[in-house]
Amino acid sequence: MGLSDFDYELPEQSIAQYPCRERTGSRLLVIDTSSASLADAWFTDLASFLSAGDLLVLNDTKVIPARLYGHKSTGGFIELLVERLLGNDSALVQTRASKPVREGQRIYLDGPEPVELEVVGGQREFRIVRCTDGASFLDMLGHSGHVPLPPYIERSAIPEDRERYQSVFARQPGSVAAPTASLHFDERYLDALHRQGIELAYMTLHVGAGTFQPIRNRDIDAHRLHREWIRVPADTVRAIENALTRGGRLIAVGTTVCRALESWAGDRKSTEFQGETDLFIMPGFSFSVVDALLTNFHLPQSSLLMLVCAFAGTELTLSAYRHAVRAQYRFYSYGDAMFIASRAGRCDVRTD
Repeated sequence: MGLSDFDYELPEQSIAQYPCRERTGSRLLVIDTSSASLADAWFTDLASFLSAGDLLVLNDTKVIPARLYGHKSTGGFIELLVERLLGNDSALVQTRASKPVREGQRIYLDGPEPVELEVVGGQREFRIVRCTDGASFLDMLGHSGHVPLPPYIERSAIPEDRERYQSVFARQPGSVAAPTASLHFDERYLDALHRQGIELAYMTLHVGAGTFQPIRNRDIDAHRLHREWIRVPADTVRAIENALTRGGRLIAVGTTVCRALESWAGDRKSTEFQGETDLFIMPGFSFSVVDALLTNFHLPQSSLLMLVCAFAGTELTLSAYRHAVRAQYRFYSYGDAMFIASRAGRCDVRTD
């Protein structure tokens, strides 16, 4: 398969620029892989497609205010986007400036407090920068950083984004993009699912800025995915094993959870997993543990769309996307959701 096999037409007006008024107010497109059928629903209908004993696994990563603005010691404007934190006082960043930054150069950030950074390594657009006073980089982001809205949201971040571009269960700081399937849940709906007998468990995948980088190689087999840090803790491993024992489905809330769990399943040498993954899931991938997937709609020709195609089948997935466009679903980070009730090849959809 080539890159063009994962393309679709999307009107610009279909890209959500703001979230719904209520977190649970989005629409939900349900895919039944056993009958290759689609159903239009609302996100609050998700409970009717789940059964007692199913396990929802959620990503508890917390989005950091990873976008920084400032000027170089030479006077030119510069924008930084944190890719990942490196220790206490440093970070790997993407830079955007009229001229490349050099090692040893100083950067002065805009904001309420004076902040000086020094370029101490890296190459091209990826640079390692350090707080010159040894301050915590994460603390510095708290007062100088901005919400790193993705490039297809064509507006500046507003105060409300600090809450809404964050899940209600975010606990572990480190992501520069939200795990968007998680944004649909509020505390009340999570409680309602738990009362229904749906189990909840948490893992962490810190989303890197590379998630927005397009695949440029027409030969997708040659593409190398960016590395992201993950942790599947011991209590989540126990919850997974208990769900498998009782015959419940393992439902990944988002492509980040799917990648993390399938990375863990490929390791399985210990009761928990912590490290980095560059797992690239594309059609032909053999899923080990994830039975169902809740996800948002993804960009054409992206690795995230390829993961969904691997899970539900390419033809059915792209058919669902064309339907969503016609039915005026809202796309991308602040958009609507899709629930794939069972992976292709495992047709045990239950709605009781």
